[in-house]
Amino acid sequence: MGHGHEGHGPAKLHIPDYRVWKIEGTPLEDVQARLARKGLRDPWLRNEAWRYMGEFSKPVTLSQVLFKGFRWGFAAFVVALGVEYALFPPKKDDGHH
Repeated sequence: MGHGHEGHGPAKLHIPDYRVWKIEGTPLEDVQARLARKGLRDPWLRNEAWRYMGEFSKPVTLSQVLFKGFRWGFAAFVVALGVEYALFPPKKDDGHH
């Protein structure tokens, strides 16, 4: 009746502390400077810094977009083709219509 909360449920998501994200060295630093010139401050700006760090900071190439999942898709195609030929072999044509 505990609905999986006794250690059998999904792993808890680790959310890093907000102080880990820094805007220095990101385009957000320019945003902060422009806001400061107007006498404004965005207290939530740091929450967007993750977009410019780690794997998220790498640009996505066209080949990554076009071929994402190609390996698994091709493998599934080969398996499906094998199953089709194993279960439904092509009929031998004697040349008669």
